[in-house]
This record gives sequence, structure tokens and C-alpha cells, in this order.
Amino acid sequence: TLRKPISQSSMADWASKNLNMHTQGIFRRRISISNMLSWNGGSIKKPMLITSNRTIKKEACEMFKLVQSYMGDRHTRLDRNHVALLTVTKCWSMQGLRDELYIQLIRQTTDNTSYRSLAWGWELMAISLAFFSPSPKFQSYLEGYIYRHLDSDEKIAQHIKELVDLKNKKITKSRKKRKQNTEDEGLPISTYAKYCYRKLQKVAVTGGKKGLRKPTVEEITHARNAILTPSLFGSSLEEIMLRQQNMYPGNKLPWVQTQLSQQVLALGGEQTEGIFRIPGDIDEVNALKLQVDQWKIPNNLSDPNIPASLLKLWYRELEEPVIPQQFYKECINNYENPDAAVAVVQLLPELNRLVLCYLIHFLQIFAQPSNVGRTKMDVNNLAMVMAPNCLRCQSDDPRVIFENTRKEMSFLRMLIVHLDTSFIKGLV
Repeated sequence: TLRKPISQSSMADWASKNLNMHTQGIFRRRISISNMLSWNGGSIKKPMLITSNRTIKKEACEMFKLVQSYMGDRHTRLDRNHVALLTVTKCWSMQGLRDELYIQLIRQTTDNTSYRSLAWGWELMAISLAFFSPSPKFQSYLEGYIYRHLDSDEKIAQHIKELVDLKNKKITKSRKKRKQNTEDEGLPISTYAKYCYRKLQKVAVTGGKKGLRKPTVEEITHARNAILTPSLFGSSLEEIMLRQQNMYPGNKLPWVQTQLSQQVLALGGEQTEGIFRIPGDIDEVNALKLQVDQWKIPNNLSDPNIPASLLKLWYRELEEPVIPQQFYKECINNYENPDAAVAVVQLLPELNRLVLCYLIHFLQIFAQPSNVGRTKMDVNNLAMVMAPNCLRCQSDDPRVIFENTRKEMSFLRMLIVHLDTSFIKGLV
């Protein structure tokens, strides 16, 4: 779980130490922190955060223009997908720009009088969190900002109205007005905030997109769609089953689980040395993940390690593990007792029980002596690679983690050897 969001005073203190204070006017007066962190319609001449890296200094100012373009506050000939792609690719390739992007988005979504611009700023934050996390030192700050917007739609609407009224009083006829738009255009801000809050929690652990291939337009579109349509990866089993209800109403198991498992077998995974231990090419795994999230299985797969790696990732990224947290202690306590281990499975919620039994049945195929001779993956090896994807130790103590890892492996080994999964054959 995320740490308790830091207080407003702590956030102000963080800002005073880390913001690269800007100046204005002929006397180069320093801009206040509140103005530094309020919507700006102009350009910036230097980064928002303190840095000595010349490349970052230059790129940060260019990136601010991209942020404004995506939010509709600056004219551009590029469509928003390509603006997002340029922004995300810069930060994905250059780690030093990531916190800079998030602080720029915080600025441009604060005291913003256009609801459409505000929503698009939050949308860009949600897309960015699909690709990279903020640095550990900036995470608390971003988390606190997002947290304040989890239930703030009425306050935001009222605040925009007050800002617009204030601006209209001050503005003279000779000055050009910024086009105002206080109507709802798009989703409530709290919808974006809730998505970003969950996404930040996950990306802080997983680290975001891996591999050598740069982000693609397809991945940008997918990241945007995920705000409203939960991914098959990183969701709960219940969400996944609800999502597949229209397409596969009769299925008792997650489509993604059965399809990837069948792909591993169809490509000869049970005869492949090091299956589940040797990872598939990360870029190929990412590409397959994108397809699977659109309910597609490409017919040009040849390496069983690709679906095998993605299958492990799916189990590992479930919002709650296949064996829910409340059963963890019982599993650890019964790691040497076959009957007790099997009894734990019968206590699980029905969906979790079916998903776990399908996995164990799948692993039992690989545990057959005729296959072990080829894969070099006996029951101990299978338990070792799959246990972390089914059970999650909540302790921070390295000694407890180390000791429990051994027990988790032993528990899963008990299930592979002793659990009767014959009823699962033919179940989808």
C-alpha cells in the first residue's frame, strides 16, 4: 500500500528545496512558490526542478511546450497522440526528465480555468504513469497531489468559477482573453485521480515499461483507453471476469489465463528446456501484452518463452494474488503438510480456487517425468519460479522474506504433487 500522503506543509517544504525558482520582470524578481505551481500560458526559460544537466535544462523547456500542446493551451500541427508519444519517449529515454514532467503537469493542472485543458493534463499524467514512475524522492509529493483530487469534483468546479470571475473582473477590453471553458468536457477529474493513484502504486513497484523498443502510438492509445477500460493486467480477478462477461459469458476462468497457457503448450513449451526459467525477449513480451489486452492472440508466435513470460507476468501483476492475503499465513504454516495444504485450496473463494487449480493442473503437465527430461524443470524448479506469482509476503524484514520464500516454494510444491485437479480438464 502507498505511504500516507504527506501534509501540505511538507509538500511546501519539499517545493522550497527542490524547485528551480524562476524570475520575472526587468528587476528579475523571484516568482513565489504558489505562482511557480500555478497554470502558466507562456513559455519557461529554465526547468521547474533544480538540475545541473545541460541536456535536461534544454529538453525541459521544450517538454513544457509539448505539455501545453497536449492540453490544448498551445497551437500545434501534431495530433495529441503524437504529442503524447514525443513527451513520453523523451522521459522514457531520459530518466532525469521524469520528475520534471510530473511537476510540470502538477503546475498546469493547478488553478487552470479551462476544464478541458485540466482534464487533458490529468490524462497525460495517467498515460505517463503507464511508462515510468517518478523518482523515489518525488513519489511522495506526486502521491500527495493526486490524493487531494480523489474526491474533489465539486471543489474543482467551484474553484474554476471563482478563478474565472476574478479574472473577468481584472481583465480589460484591450487585453486578449483566454477562451474560457467551464463546461464538463470529458471525465470527472476524480476519475483520472483515482486511476493515477492506483497506477502510481503499481508503477512504483514495477518500474514501468521495460525493454529496448521505444514507446509506440499503439501503446499511447492503449494507456489512454486503460483509464476507462481496466487492463487485463494489474486488475483484480473479479474485474477481469466482469470485463470478459460480454465476450465470453459462459467462461468460468479468465480468458487471458487459459489462452496464454494453451499457447505455451501449442508451441511445445512442455518440451522446451528452461521453460518459465528462461525469460522471453522483453520487447516481444510487451508486444504480445498489447495484443492480449485487445483480446487478440497473434498466429505468428514461435517461441513458447514469450507467452510463458507473459503468463507469469499476469499472475504476478494481479491486484490481489491468486491466493488472497488472508490465507497467506495458513499456507506458510502448512508448507510441509500435504493434506493441510490441499485443505487451504478448498477454503479459497470459488474464482480464486478455480484459477489456482487451473494453474496447478497446468504445472502438473510440466512435472511429468517424460517432460522434465526435456525441460530440466522438475517440480522443485517449477515451484521456485511460480510461487512468487501466487503468494506475496507482506513483511519488510529481509530475514522473514528469505525464510518465507522457502516455505512458499514448499507449499506450491505440495499442491503440484498432491492436489487433484482432474475436474479442471476442459474447463474454460
